[in-house]
Amino acid sequence: MNNLNSVLLEGNLVKDPELAVVGEQRNELAKFTIAVNRYYRGGDGASRKEVMYIGVDAWGPLGKNCLSYLTKGRGVRVVGRLRQDRWNDKDGAYRDRIFVVAEHVEFRRDRSEKPADNPSDEQWDDEEDVIVF
Repeated sequence: MNNLNSVLLEGNLVKDPELAVVGEQRNELAKFTIAVNRYYRGGDGASRKEVMYIGVDAWGPLGKNCLSYLTKGRGVRVVGRLRQDRWNDKDGAYRDRIFVVAEHVEFRRDRSEKPADNPSDEQWDDEEDVIVF
C-alpha cells in the first residue's frame, strides 16, 4: 500500500494571516487558522455542531497571496498535506502540533477587490467567482 498524505479543508479564517520569517535564509511564511465545522445528528436526533481549529502554513508566493487577500471571516478551501512538529518545552515536557502545509488555496472573491496595482491579473477573471492560488 502506498503512503498518502493529502487533506482538503473548507472553513473560515479565525483571524487575519500573520507573516513569519523563518531560518537563516529568511524564508517568508503566512500562518493562519481556519475554523472547520461539522454538522451531525446526535443519538437523540438533535442537530449538533462540532468546530475544529486547524493551523495552516503557506510558504513563498502562495503565502504572499494569502497575506494580501485573506482576512478574518473569509471562507477558504485549502488543499495540502499534514505535518507534525515535535519538541520539548522549557520544562522538558514533550509537545507536538499537527497542522496543514498548504499547496493550494482558493476563496470566493468580492468583485470590489480587484487589486489596483495589477488590474489585468489573470486570476481575477470576471467570469470566475473563485480565486485560486
